[in-house]
Amino acid sequence: MFRIGVISDTHGLLREEVKNQLQGCDAILHGGDIHKESVMKELQGIAPLYIVRGNADKEWAADLPAILNLELFGLRIAMIHNKKEWPGELPGVDLLVFGHSHKYVDQMEGSLRLLNPGSCGPRRFHQPITMAVIETEGNGSYEVERIDIPHEKREEPGKVQENSLDNSFGKNADGNLDRNLDRKKLVETVMKDVDKGKTIEQIADSSHISKELAEQICRMYLTHPGVDVDGILNRIT
Repeated sequence: MFRIGVISDTHGLLREEVKNQLQGCDAILHGGDIHKESVMKELQGIAPLYIVRGNADKEWAADLPAILNLELFGLRIAMIHNKKEWPGELPGVDLLVFGHSHKYVDQMEGSLRLLNPGSCGPRRFHQPITMAVIETEGNGSYEVERIDIPHEKREEPGKVQENSLDNSFGKNADGNLDRNLDRKKLVETVMKDVDKGKTIEQIADSSHISKELAEQICRMYLTHPGVDVDGILNRIT
């Protein structure tokens, strides 16, 4: 029996629970938005890695393929980050692996199986943290198992966390919000924390904001490569 770990949208975070699931796998498929070369190298140390470039993968990932076709343990597999960008038909392919939406998908379109393992990186908008494992005997038949990664809510007792940008940062000497300054400071801080690989919970905790607001800013930053502070503010206000 061969085991293939399928993950996507790690965005710089490789959870211990995910690594535990990948131990013993004969191969790993990654649907893109790996975000950090260090994560790729760590995955390569676990099992042979097949990966495509995501829209949030920067200059270091320029040599990664945007599209990948391979045959693995008797399965004909195609890979792309954003399914909508696949050029043309997929004749002779058993399985299309993709990512981008952070939502788990496992469905058939005719004879083609579509598999998005969801995101197992930083949690987004209360979506579950998921991955998949494929098991095959190498004869063309296979089974896909969805893996849900447990997520612990870490709230600090007594801490007030605000949901809006207007209430998320400090006030000036008059007791009024300096909205432009405070909003920009907040977004800049969150962007820096994302680049450091911090989790949503860590970002929310250090910036004294709600996880919902932290998730919203992080999503804008990660899914719109090259966006600046003003661009994020325009999208979420």
